[in-house]
Amino acid sequence: MIDPASGWPVALACLIGGYLCGTIPFGLILTRLFGLGDVRKIGSGNIGATNVLRTGNKLVAFLTLLGDVLKATVPVLVAWRFGTLAAALAGFGAFVGHCYPAWLGFKGGKGVATYIGVLFGFAPWSVIVFAVGWLGTAYATRFSSLAALVATLLVPLFNLVIGDLPAAVLTGALTLIVFWKHRPNIARLRAGTESKIGSKA
Repeated sequence: MIDPASGWPVALACLIGGYLCGTIPFGLILTRLFGLGDVRKIGSGNIGATNVLRTGNKLVAFLTLLGDVLKATVPVLVAWRFGTLAAALAGFGAFVGHCYPAWLGFKGGKGVATYIGVLFGFAPWSVIVFAVGWLGTAYATRFSSLAALVATLLVPLFNLVIGDLPAAVLTGALTLIVFWKHRPNIARLRAGTESKIGSKA
């Protein structure tokens, strides 16, 4: 996973650059830009696309989703020129930046869209695994949170099976953070009080 040619200083710079990209709060910026108020005061208070959708504006929710994906994909693709380690750290940094943005008191999104963004840049085939896992679980249970948990769990397992150790390690680390961020959802799933897709929050 470590590419000696890139060097640790460059790899560290990619990590920091990825983090800064990840901290861009598209949900907060776009809801304010479109006059929808502060998304942190709506629904779950999350800045991600799912909560933005609760404003009723599908366009803003889609733009938020797109922004949250690209802010991870772009730094990963840029960092690839410096090697595998640099690309992995850029993706990890972007993901952590989204989940824990310094500018918002380290209170960010749950990372699902940014997780997908990392996959597009670092392990594209994993996007198919994620999509199948998410869609299959969502169709069967109508729980968006459970679908995200299952999908992010399948991705590192898939990469481990095909022998892509760098992707398995990176996505495994991201999956652990996704599960940590979804602790309230997991508690509601266990209690039978989690909202289903299509229901009003």
